[in-house]
Amino acid sequence: MRNIFRDFLTLFFPHLCVVCNCRLNESEEHICLNCLSLLPKTNYHNQPNNRLEDFFAGRFPFEHITAFAYFVKGGSIQRVIHELKYRNNPNIGYFIGELYGIDIKYSSFIADIDYLVPVPLHPKRQKQRGYNQSLEIAKGISKQTGIPINSATLIRVINNPSQTKNSRFERWKNVEDIFTINNTDTFKGKHVLLIDDVITTGSTIEACAKEILKSEGAKISILAIGCAT
Repeated sequence: MRNIFRDFLTLFFPHLCVVCNCRLNESEEHICLNCLSLLPKTNYHNQPNNRLEDFFAGRFPFEHITAFAYFVKGGSIQRVIHELKYRNNPNIGYFIGELYGIDIKYSSFIADIDYLVPVPLHPKRQKQRGYNQSLEIAKGISKQTGIPINSATLIRVINNPSQTKNSRFERWKNVEDIFTINNTDTFKGKHVLLIDDVITTGSTIEACAKEILKSEGAKISILAIGCAT
């Protein structure tokens, strides 16, 4: 009976690929196999001194930086991120996190990571959205890698406005002093993997990293789903 009801719903409300908007078959989830095969992956997790690491060089001390795929206007990853952030679909975050978790689980990139730390939302913003998109990504990565998530130590204390239309300088000013850590001992001597949905100017990542590095002996690596570099 349950399968009949599900098939009835699918007939009138078919599941569509978030990238190409074509109907998914029973073996597909969120993204069709054709679009999955065409995702513009960076493979930065296998490339020391990659372009993203060059982009952040000198801004704060880090171990490694990677992103799942290139983020371009109108591209597949932009559609995935839009679905995750603005169309009330946290499941796509978990799904894409699992995909990248599969790619990196046996790589040296995560060999000594102690915690996955999602970039936090302000409680008011998270209540409005209903979830933290970076946390959903982290959950998928954790499922595949077994690395625990810490989403309670790094917190956002200021509910700054959206940065979507801000210039690089405005983005940098917009994140000054908006993050803090509530217990410096938690990350003491730990290697933290900071997780975000997309990296553009890197101002948010930089602000989070500098707070985490206030913990004695802490090390930080960065992972995002999309990057513009």
